[in-house]
Amino acid sequence: MRETLLDWYAGAARDLPWRRASAGPWGVLVSEFMLQQTPVARVLPVWDVWLDRWPTAGALAGDSVGEAIRAWGRLGYPRRAQRLHAAAGDIVERFGGDVPSSYDDLLSLPGVGGYTARAVRAFGFGAHDVPLDTNVRRVLARVYDAAADVTAVAPSRAEQQRADDLADASGGVGAALMELGALVCAARAPRCAACPVSSRCGWRAAGFPV
Repeated sequence: MRETLLDWYAGAARDLPWRRASAGPWGVLVSEFMLQQTPVARVLPVWDVWLDRWPTAGALAGDSVGEAIRAWGRLGYPRRAQRLHAAAGDIVERFGGDVPSSYDDLLSLPGVGGYTARAVRAFGFGAHDVPLDTNVRRVLARVYDAAADVTAVAPSRAEQQRADDLADASGGVGAALMELGALVCAARAPRCAACPVSSRCGWRAAGFPV
């Protein structure tokens, strides 16, 4: 399963700037704040502007929160900009300006929950974490549980453990699962013929039960 996902992702992944090594943990953290409830297409131009203007946490912390909110533009939910500015201040004051790599330290930052902490660890540091967003949870529910989608609001420990069991040393499995759920294993009208793990999918084998 792991090898199949990584092979597929190597050829199918979108070239998103926060996935490049040059983005670093700070670029990943900024992207995760922006991607909360906002589509990728709207985030892309704003993320570029932000990273040009504030390439480090220290650069953002040294500017005013008002400037951060103005630069947030039309992303919506401007409170996210306030929290990101506050997180940048914490990173400077408590971690010497470097985004922390431990789960607990990340979780202690304003605006950072369990999902964001895992995402920064996986994509910013290559840790063995798989962040569970809606897409990842749906893919795993279909493959392993023969369910059309997840029903619980929050991931269970069993869900997280199952995802972590798939993790690799580069964080690529989490990104592959996200991409698969976004591009192929959609909530409606999934493209099963294009799915690299369709032969392993319990939901498909069961006849796509509602």
